[in-house]
Amino acid sequence: MEGVTFGYAYHMPSGGCMMRIRNVLSQFSDVFSEFNRYLAPAYHHDRCERSVPMRLYSMHKRELVMVFLAFFACLGLVIFIGLTGPPITSTVSELGTDLLHKQNISLDAITTGPFVLQSPPVTPYSQQMWLIMTLKTEDTDDESYDVGFHYRVSITGVKQDHQDIGILNAYHHNRSRHLVCTRDACQEVMLLHLASLQYARYLVTVRLYNLDGFQKRYHINQITFHFKHYNPAFTQIEIWFRFIFLLGTAVITFWFTHTLRRYTIQDWSFEQKWMSILLPMLFLHDSKYIK
Repeated sequence: MEGVTFGYAYHMPSGGCMMRIRNVLSQFSDVFSEFNRYLAPAYHHDRCERSVPMRLYSMHKRELVMVFLAFFACLGLVIFIGLTGPPITSTVSELGTDLLHKQNISLDAITTGPFVLQSPPVTPYSQQMWLIMTLKTEDTDDESYDVGFHYRVSITGVKQDHQDIGILNAYHHNRSRHLVCTRDACQEVMLLHLASLQYARYLVTVRLYNLDGFQKRYHINQITFHFKHYNPAFTQIEIWFRFIFLLGTAVITFWFTHTLRRYTIQDWSFEQKWMSILLPMLFLHDSKYIK
């Protein structure tokens, strides 16, 4: 039978990349099909394992457009209020040379101090306060330099009746920082952060150390101290927004619970189960700012 050939030939499928991709996709489809019965059904579905229908899936196009328009209108209103409202923080600055003049101290002590600063009047609406130092030199070269230094801070709280109360001793607040400068300007250095404000004013005394070598080489021209705190007007607006969102979340939570009270939790869809968790968490998130 050698040399005998037939008029046809059969080739086995090669099993290329497209075939493998189709097999993988079909496997994923089989896996996710097991979860179809838990999804919120559409109006044309007719199966016995129907979950609680959601209003979102039965809304008409006009209703969806109105929902999106209302959302973007509220978003635009919030952005407009944020742009035209008060600034987030307020800053009061004090020059180091002026502080030395008030204390009858020579300007040669600009590298050491002490600098006695009085904070602006603050209230609980000011939330927090920072003390920031900036430094100017007479250097004109195009160079960047990094110099370490130490400082000590003592704090005295002043009540409404002008009674002074010591809060922090200088020996307990001894820190080290780095001056990162380019030409004659140095980056801001945060010296102090008060997370809560319990007094009407604060007296802060700052003493600097290890800047003598820096003074000889670059010659400090000016030191500026900045008291920065939250703007009370901004805090009031923030509280009102939190309060409005708190009421809105409470109303939606009660309405959501009242609507689904007739159904068992096994009949809820994934979205409804997650909403039952997210709404109380959102309520707690908003309520912690209302004090």
